[in-house]
Amino acid sequence: MSEPLPQSPHRAPTEQRAPAQRGAAHGDAARGGAAHGDAARGGVTHGGVARGDVPQRSPVGRDPRLDFFRGLALVMIFINHVPGTIYEHLTNRNFGFTDAAEGFVLMSGVAAGLAYSQGLVRAPRWPTVARIWNRAWLLYLVHIMTAVAAIAIVAAAALWWDATPMLTRNNFQALLGTPLKFLIGIPSLGHQLGYVNILPMYMMLLLATPLFLWLALGRPVVLVAVSVLIWWAAAHFRLNLPNYPTAGGWFFNPLSWQLIFCTGLLIGVALKQGRRLVPVRGWLVALAAVYLVLALVWIRVPVAGKTFGAALGHLRDIGFPFYIVGFDKTFVTLPRLLHILALAYILSLPGWVRRFCASGVARPIVLMGQNALPVFALGTILAILMQAVKEVAPRSIVEDSLILLGGLSAQFGFAWAKTRLSTRRR
Repeated sequence: MSEPLPQSPHRAPTEQRAPAQRGAAHGDAARGGAAHGDAARGGVTHGGVARGDVPQRSPVGRDPRLDFFRGLALVMIFINHVPGTIYEHLTNRNFGFTDAAEGFVLMSGVAAGLAYSQGLVRAPRWPTVARIWNRAWLLYLVHIMTAVAAIAIVAAAALWWDATPMLTRNNFQALLGTPLKFLIGIPSLGHQLGYVNILPMYMMLLLATPLFLWLALGRPVVLVAVSVLIWWAAAHFRLNLPNYPTAGGWFFNPLSWQLIFCTGLLIGVALKQGRRLVPVRGWLVALAAVYLVLALVWIRVPVAGKTFGAALGHLRDIGFPFYIVGFDKTFVTLPRLLHILALAYILSLPGWVRRFCASGVARPIVLMGQNALPVFALGTILAILMQAVKEVAPRSIVEDSLILLGGLSAQFGFAWAKTRLSTRRR
């Protein structure tokens, strides 16, 4: 199979991509992936593991940045999932090589490391393994629920609002072309609709999380080596889970995205032990900052984008593979991977970012992040509904503002109500 030419970071709307090339179409943000609502609050030190005792650390409190940035990712997910508004030009995908998907998967790994690592330190480990797999089962159920809701919304819009073009986008074509195969593909995860296709990848990662965490606790270097090897093999040999009934593989390839998730797991394990995974070093801060600025200039300055793109094209011509010089999202190519790692490192530095995330101003976003899975599900359903509204209603900045503000208000209200109910029950 011929390899793709290096892609521009300015990515075309993914609903226009052929399913045979990348599997279920998805909006450029896609993103989300529901995070762990039961992430631990940190501060429990580890006892013995396979290779001796983990050094005792002082307890640490819950880092407010985790919930804030998960909530912020949910906001950007919703905005990007209602394409065609002026506000989608303000989300983070317009200022770097990545979007909310990479950040959310990384933070989900962090949350899993915090929530589950302590339970795997010593026997009995099965209760923690069962918790992890129960969470994976919950993700499957939420995915099916959101997929069925999306099908109902699009069908109703086509039937009653004459919004039939929606049936020709985002992998809905099979619903009319091969309906019986479509009905097999949805519950078997072989057919994933656009904007409703990240939870299957996350579910697969959770199924493997007990093994990942076992390595993270006792053999972290082995975990890194194995994770990088799987990432390389997936891209080099085009390994992916198959679609059905359409050709191609999953848009979010678990074999590639596991590298971001495992990085988050290692961060979460370190936080649980009261330490940083990567220490603060001046040269690392400078290197990460330079890379983020380079990505920003690449995206925002057309002349620079053409120049840098030509340079990557030359590297491709002399033999560099696409996963080193391209911007493919399915296989999490190197420029995207480095960007999310650099961004996470800068945002994790001590200082004003943590203070702001702990402030009252950030509280609404934090509440959404603390209820990430139900908020993500609600936001996904509302986004499909808003797409239907935009399909038939006159387009204007007023309409864009009203539907986005209404949708985000509903998600915040839902998170607030859920938090209040949970507090009263305690």
